[in-house]
Amino acid sequence: MGSKTVYKGMKVYQIAILLCMLACGGTQSPGPSAPAGTDPIEESGKPQYLALGDSYTIGQSVAPDERWPVILADELKKAGKPVATPKIVARTGWTTRNLLDALEQSPPTGTFDLVSLLIGVNNQYQGRNKEEYRIEFRQLLQQAIAYAGDDAGNLFVLSIPDWGVTAIGEGNREHIAAEIDSFNAIAKEECQKLKIVFIDITPISRKALNDPTMIASDQLHFSGKMYRLWVNEALPRVRQLF
Repeated sequence: MGSKTVYKGMKVYQIAILLCMLACGGTQSPGPSAPAGTDPIEESGKPQYLALGDSYTIGQSVAPDERWPVILADELKKAGKPVATPKIVARTGWTTRNLLDALEQSPPTGTFDLVSLLIGVNNQYQGRNKEEYRIEFRQLLQQAIAYAGDDAGNLFVLSIPDWGVTAIGEGNREHIAAEIDSFNAIAKEECQKLKIVFIDITPISRKALNDPTMIASDQLHFSGKMYRLWVNEALPRVRQLF
């Protein structure tokens, strides 16, 4: 997530964790390469999957095999729809503008059979304008469609999860939830205009309020356990896309 005035009610140790996360957000790779032992020829013969996003997509504070796009690829394989190792273009702290800039500087090459997008939490976290989000999110949808061979049917969007359930959000949960809902309403509306599959995982993210194992060790992001729940929700609809 990006910078914003620290909310009231945080404990000192929570603030220290948050500042560390913000300072270190750019150190994580924007995307994993194929795992050791993967045959590039075998990978190239599979449907290609591009995952666009921020810290949730890159899996801040979880192991590579706990990233939700990686879990999704594994579940698709089990379901008889194998895809290549996901190409992940994401980084902790990215807003819609950051993702647009990254795609302009280093655009993904080739055409993808499946594309996912999860972006916007840092727009909310930084208090950025909602109309700005709408414009930039719409641009990202258009870019994602282009990466998907100009086929909106190969693209799906996950809603923004509610980080207010984490320890860092304590004391401001109602405000954060309302803001997240308003950003998600924009994303859903823009997806509906283009007939893009929109999968609402926000209610699932709120289950973490009663289950600390769904929160990552940094107390700000989600754990692999949570990401698997998102995949369980998304899988039936994603299977029908390609």
